[in-house]
Amino acid sequence: MNKAEILIIDDEVQIRKLLEIALESNDYKVWLASSGMEGIAMAANHPPELILLDIGLPDKSGHEVLKELRIWFTKSIIILSVQNSEDDIVKALDNGATDYLTKPFRTAELLARIRSAIRRNLTANIDSKFICGDLEIDVARRIVTKNDEHVKLTSTEFNLLALLAKNEGRVLTHQFILKEIWGIGQQTETQYLRVFIGSLRRKIETNHNRPQHILTESGVGYRFL
Repeated sequence: MNKAEILIIDDEVQIRKLLEIALESNDYKVWLASSGMEGIAMAANHPPELILLDIGLPDKSGHEVLKELRIWFTKSIIILSVQNSEDDIVKALDNGATDYLTKPFRTAELLARIRSAIRRNLTANIDSKFICGDLEIDVARRIVTKNDEHVKLTSTEFNLLALLAKNEGRVLTHQFILKEIWGIGQQTETQYLRVFIGSLRRKIETNHNRPQHILTESGVGYRFL
């Protein structure tokens, strides 16, 4: 028995029913919400293991709902949407979506992505907090502090910092980082990566011109210490 609880936030009755049947037949416990505000309230009152979120909601954009949830909800959120533009997908992933699946979707593929996301939840708290001198990174809560003061990072900046911290002491190549953060097909965008590394250094390093945490391995990648 899976027994994991999944919250569906979608305004289409037929989609909610289809998902409910598919998930319950695979032993998941399902909660249903037809609007963004209802979904946020349900997630706050009874946090699920995973959320399936539609972008086109009647009261507010799914992108807005995603950003509000990511203030405190740390587990997986999979976007289900008819919107398949690159901009929408990138925006959702940058705002903290775990995955993005375009409607209509195959049930088997959705179930596979749900299983993968839940496995990620189960391992998320391993080595979830890193203390590096005056810098503290709480991966589970997605909070970074320096000298006990909150450091405001974008979702992408945080994901990049967390990836580096989880691989402390290991040289990560440009291609590896780009694939892990931005996905397959982005491995040549090294200038894009340099921009984000520069932004991170300005936020977490005492002197971003002489970094102590994010070190450059010339021609190869970066190492976190």
